[in-house]
Amino acid sequence: MRLQDLGQLNDPVLLFGGPYSNLQATCALIRQAHMRGVAPSHMICTGDLVAYCGQPVETVAKIRQLGCPVVAGNCEVQLAEGRQDCGCGFQAGTACDLLSAGWFAHADKSVDAPTRAWMASLPDLITFTHNGQRCAVIHGGAKENSRFIWETSFDAIFEEEIMQIQALVGKVDRVIAGHSGIAFQRVIGGISWVNAGVIGMPPNDGRPETRYMMLQNGQVELCNLSYDHTAAQAAMQAAGLTQGYDAALGSGYWPSEDVLPPDLRRAASVSG
Repeated sequence: MRLQDLGQLNDPVLLFGGPYSNLQATCALIRQAHMRGVAPSHMICTGDLVAYCGQPVETVAKIRQLGCPVVAGNCEVQLAEGRQDCGCGFQAGTACDLLSAGWFAHADKSVDAPTRAWMASLPDLITFTHNGQRCAVIHGGAKENSRFIWETSFDAIFEEEIMQIQALVGKVDRVIAGHSGIAFQRVIGGISWVNAGVIGMPPNDGRPETRYMMLQNGQVELCNLSYDHTAAQAAMQAAGLTQGYDAALGSGYWPSEDVLPPDLRRAASVSG
C-alpha cells in the first residue's frame, strides 16, 4: 500500500471524489475552490477520476494540471494494471455490471500509457493534520479499495476499516472516503467517518447537483455543486454513452440501484 503524508494543513481543505470523466463538474469545482480561496495543495481527491461520463482524457488532464493530491480509486488501479473492468465487484449480470461495461470500455480506449503510469504512482491512503485532528483519506476502504460503505452500514464494518487504517498510519481522528457516490457523516467510537461524496454524478436524490466537502476549523460541511450538466450529457451522448447515466445527470436518479442496500433505495424512502 502506497502512503502519502501532507503534514499540517492549516487553511480550509476541500475534499472531493469521483470526477467520473465529467469535465464540466471538474471545472465547476475548481472555480468553487478559487472563489473560496482554497489552493490546489489543500484540495484532495478521493479517486475515480474516470468513470461514467464522456471526457476521461480531458478530466484527468485538468486534475493533473491543477496538481492536487489524488488517492487511487479502483478505476485508476484497474486502468493502471490493464484490467478489463472497473473493479467495483458488481454481481455478474446485474444492471450495474452490464452498464459499467460500456463506460469502462470508453475509458480504457481513451486513456494512454503515460496516464496509466501516472495512475499507478498514486497513493492508496493520504494523511494530514488539520486543527489538531489527524485525518486519513481513502477511496472505498483500506481493506479493499472498492469496498462500498454506506451511512447505514453496520458499525462493525466501520470499526474494521478504522482498525486497518490505524494499523497502517497510527491513530486518526477522522477518515474521509469516497467511492459509494453518496455523501454522509458517521461517528464510530469517537472517530468521525465522512464520505465526501462525488462531483461527477448526482447522489440519486432527484437533483442534478453533486457533492463535495469542506473542512474548516475542524468542522465538516457537505456542499452542493451546480455545473453545466447539459453539456456533460452532450459529451456523453457524443461518445455513445447513452445507457442511462447520461439521463441521470439531469434527472438526479441513477439508472440502477442494484449497488445500494435496500434501505437506501427510492422505494424505501417513499414507503418510509
